[in-house]
Amino acid sequence: MKNRFNSALFSLFAIVTATSGCAVLAPESAVPEFAAGVPAAFDKTDVDGPYQPARWWTAFEDPVLNNLLDEALTKNFDLAEASARLRAAEARARISKSGLFPQINAGLNSNYSDSPTAGTSFGSFPGATAGRLQNETYSSSLAFAYELDIWGKLRNDARAGRADAIAAAADLQAARLAVLAESITSYFDIVDARHQIALTTRIIDVLGDRVEQTENRYSRGLVTSFELYQVRQDFRNVQASLPQRESQLAATEGQLAVLVGRYSNNMDELIGKMLTPKLIFEPVPAGLPIDLLSQRPDVFAASQRLESARYNLGARRAERFPSLSLSASTGSQAGNPVDMFNIFDNWVLNLGAGLTAPLFQGGRIRANIEVADAQYAQQTAVYARTVLTAYQEVGSAIERYEEERQRYQFLFSQLNEAKATAGLQSRRFANGVGSYVDYLDALRAQYQVQSALSSAARDVALARLGVHRALGGSWDEFPRAPDIMADPPALQGDE
Repeated sequence: MKNRFNSALFSLFAIVTATSGCAVLAPESAVPEFAAGVPAAFDKTDVDGPYQPARWWTAFEDPVLNNLLDEALTKNFDLAEASARLRAAEARARISKSGLFPQINAGLNSNYSDSPTAGTSFGSFPGATAGRLQNETYSSSLAFAYELDIWGKLRNDARAGRADAIAAAADLQAARLAVLAESITSYFDIVDARHQIALTTRIIDVLGDRVEQTENRYSRGLVTSFELYQVRQDFRNVQASLPQRESQLAATEGQLAVLVGRYSNNMDELIGKMLTPKLIFEPVPAGLPIDLLSQRPDVFAASQRLESARYNLGARRAERFPSLSLSASTGSQAGNPVDMFNIFDNWVLNLGAGLTAPLFQGGRIRANIEVADAQYAQQTAVYARTVLTAYQEVGSAIERYEEERQRYQFLFSQLNEAKATAGLQSRRFANGVGSYVDYLDALRAQYQVQSALSSAARDVALARLGVHRALGGSWDEFPRAPDIMADPPALQGDE
C-alpha cells in the first residue's frame, strides 16, 4: 500500500513538474503601441559627436563644484530615504521569491501529562483502584512543505517583486539625478548672485559719483531739479536692490546647505570665496539615438513597473485554478530524552499531498483579477506618457540650450561694444574733450551689460544641465571655453 502511494505521488510530481512551465497566464511582454511610435533619433542639433554617460558635471572644471556634488551624493537625506526604500523593495522581492522553494522546519518537543484514572476507561474495570495516569513523551521532527507552481502564480509573484525592486533602484538613480541638478542649479545661482552683488556695488559707486556731479551742475544752474531728482531716485533704487540680492544669496546658500546635509553656517569651508566654473558652450551632438531615453531613470522605472503589473496580473489569474501542495515530516518519538535519539527504533514518517480548488470566494478572486488588470492598463498608460514626456523634455531642453547660447552670443557682442564706449569716454575725459558724466554713464551701461551677461551665462549652464538631466547622462567632453564666469576685469579709470 505504501509503495503504491509513493509511486502515485512521484508520478503526479513528475507530471506537474513537466507541465508547470507551460502555464504562466501573464500577458505577453510588448511595447505599448503609443511608445513604439517614438522617432528613431532626436533632432534640432547640428554637430555630430559620440555619446558616453559620465560624471558630466566635471566638465565645468570647478573643483569646488566637484567637492560639493560629492558631498551631496553621500550626505543628502533624500538619497538616504530613497536608498532605504530600495533596501525595503529588495527585501520584499526576496520574500516573494521564497515561495518558489520548499519550506523546511525542524522541531524538538516534550510533553508531560498527569491525570486521575477515575472517570476514565482505566478506572472503570471491576476491582480497579483509584490512581493517576502519568505520561511523558519526547519527539524530534523535520518537516517539509512545498507548493507546486502549476499555473505560475509563485513565479509571477517573484518576477513582479523583482521588477519592483529594479524600479526602486531606478527611483534611487532619479533621486540622485535630481539632487545633482538641484545642487548645480543652486551653485550657479550663487555664482551669479555674487557677481550681481559685486556689479551692483560698482554701479552704486558710479551712481554716487553721478549724483555728486549732477548736484554740482545743478548748483551752477546747468541741469534742472527734475534731472537731479531722477539721478537721485535711480541711485536710491539701485541701493535698495542690494539688500534684496544679498537676501536671495543667503536663501540660495541655505537651500544648497540642505541639499548637502549641512547647516547654512557651516558652508564656508565647502563653498569658499572664489567660484570660477567654466561655461560649456559647445552645441549638442546631432543624431542622438532615441535609445538614450532608456537610461533615463524615470523611463526605466516605468518600464519595470509595467512588467511588475504584467506579472501580477498573471499571478492573480492563477488563483482561479487548483493548487497542489506536498508535505512530509520525519523524526522520532520516545518516552525519555535518550531514546528520542534512537532513530532506527523510534522513527516516525508522515507523507501527504493536498489538492485545493476554489469553489466560492464571494467574488474575491474575480475582483483581484479586475484590480490587477486595471493596474496593468494604468501602468501601460504611465509608461507611454513617461516616454512621450521624456522625448518632449529632451527636445525642449536642446532647443532651450541653443536659444540660450544665441542669447549669450548677442550679449557678449553687446559687452564688447559697451567696453569700447566706456574706453572711448575715458580717453575723451582724459584728453579734456569729454565730460566725466558721460564716462560715468558709459561705465554704468557696461556694468549693466555685464550683469545681464552673468545671468545669461548662468542660464546657458542651467540649459546645458537641462539637457543632461533630460537625457539622464552626458556625451563626450569637448574643448572647454575660457573662464567667462570670473569677476569682470577692471577698466581704465575703474579703480
